[in-house]
Amino acid sequence: MVLLSASVCGLRKLVAKCEDYAGTHGLAYNVKKSQLMVFETRGRRQEELPPVFLNNFELKRVHNFKYLGHILTPGEDDEDIERERRALSVRANMLARRFARCTRDVKITLFKAYCTSFYTCSLWAKYTSKTFNALRVQYNNAFRVLLGLPRYCSASGMFAEARVNCFYATMRLRCASLVRRVRDSSILAMIASRLDCVYVNHCCGTAYGM
Repeated sequence: MVLLSASVCGLRKLVAKCEDYAGTHGLAYNVKKSQLMVFETRGRRQEELPPVFLNNFELKRVHNFKYLGHILTPGEDDEDIERERRALSVRANMLARRFARCTRDVKITLFKAYCTSFYTCSLWAKYTSKTFNALRVQYNNAFRVLLGLPRYCSASGMFAEARVNCFYATMRLRCASLVRRVRDSSILAMIASRLDCVYVNHCCGTAYGM
């Protein structure tokens, strides 16, 4: 579970509500696994933070947290993209070894199932071109290795021939899907049409090939 608040006071109120709910239903939060992260505005650093308590236990402030496989950081870095690149390499090598004797159609189906998910890729709003291109190259090479294609064959040609989405098409689909879900949500309606929202603006630009 994730609690988001624009202020420490608001966060304390949310934590208190959760404590009351848990106590009413005979539940207990694991205070050792509960952590606090501050997403700072550009140009401002919050070194000292008022304490936030959960069941009389002060939450530890962290600068790196892994949630549902996605690495959350308060700053701008490429750690999550690099994690996804390594995971893609592992999955592609596993498929190439275990299913080397399968037919082409089976390999394409496996590639779509295991190598095109890019979990949370629609949240990559700020990154360096070097890291992003490294992921794209890994994606293309994974398809080549799985199908036994030459190393320097055309990436766009091999994806078009196999009728598989290329790297950029996959990113556009993921971003368009996120924008659709945000706009359909009554809870997120407040940011759905705001182009000054980093993620909505990024996803709209990516979906339209900007």
